Amino acid sequence: MLRETFIVAENQRGLLIKDGRLLRVLEPGRHVYWRVGGRLLCELFEAQGVFTSPWAALMEKNHPDLADRYFMTVRAGADEVAVVSLDGRPTMIVRPGEVIHVWKVLQTVDVVRIRPDETPEVPRAELAALEKAAVTSKVTSPIIVPVAVGAAEQALVFVDGVLTRTLGPGRYGFWQVGRKVTSKLFDTRAVPLEVTAQEILTKDRVSVRVTLSAFVQVLNAEKAALSTPDYREYLYKLVQFAVREAIGGRTLDEVLNDRMSVDTQIEDHVRREMGDIGVTMGDLGIKDVILPGEMRVLINKVVEAEKTAQANLIRRREEVAATRSLLNTARLMEDNPTLLRLKELEALERVTDKIGHMEVHTGTEGLGSIVDRLVSLGPRV
Repeated sequence: MLRETFIVAENQRGLLIKDGRLLRVLEPGRHVYWRVGGRLLCELFEAQGVFTSPWAALMEKNHPDLADRYFMTVRAGADEVAVVSLDGRPTMIVRPGEVIHVWKVLQTVDVVRIRPDETPEVPRAELAALEKAAVTSKVTSPIIVPVAVGAAEQALVFVDGVLTRTLGPGRYGFWQVGRKVTSKLFDTRAVPLEVTAQEILTKDRVSVRVTLSAFVQVLNAEKAALSTPDYREYLYKLVQFAVREAIGGRTLDEVLNDRMSVDTQIEDHVRREMGDIGVTMGDLGIKDVILPGEMRVLINKVVEAEKTAQANLIRRREEVAATRSLLNTARLMEDNPTLLRLKELEALERVTDKIGHMEVHTGTEGLGSIVDRLVSLGPRV
């Protein structure tokens, strides 16, 4: 006959087992037993959180009084979830059909049962705590689907493919139990829609690449979601068709010289064909018209020739204007001897500016005679 000693810590409970049978639950302290006619052993367990030992189910069935004293059995029905709170904090979530055993000797255990079909949305005040509890529960798939909606967004919530809620800005959560919960976000601000370059033949069979830019804005998220699978892709295709129609019906010169008319035709076509899909389209216009390399060279030559011709025309106009001005001046001097004399003196001044040294001998003829010999604009008599 031998003596067995077992020590149970303050945060533990021990199961005293003899020959595979549970005798009692040991409280914290030192326990001494005489081993008589069999083998004694003590299994120690952390008396907090979930009691995961197979002994939990055996105690509930064979020792219900002990089970009720030390732990709480939480069973969730087929159409409900059970939120387990420890000391007032949601700690774990029991999924439908699951069973857990929670120690209640060192902490207060509370259970709230929720039917997601009756209360599909998680209370916003408890969302953060319940999300944490769902992660702690280590479930295989998310039991709570969070939906975060920005300040300029709207969100649509679908349950098994059926639209159930339209949400404004904020953070929400929905129970995903026995159903599939999805959400779709829509930005309600005007956002750019860029249509990348595509090859198009003009009316005169010149291949060009055209890029466009437009602004679209969601006015009704529900219509935008239900009328088309993807409203951006839908508008993208509409713009592509409109561009081909507008460019293909014009020559290259018409496209390059009347961009505003092309933009108007494209925009009118898109607005007419898009219908009421809960989306409006703002300004739409061509950003770039990209030509093949050889066509760019030819156009550059044409532009160069046009500019050269314009420069020659301007130069001839200036020459004609200068000649006309000289003719008018000559007529004035012909009718006004004093003006003619002043022009002669101006010419003399310009001539003398280029002479470094000059000696003048007037003799008997006077200075006027010398000036006349140097510069004379009128006919000599």
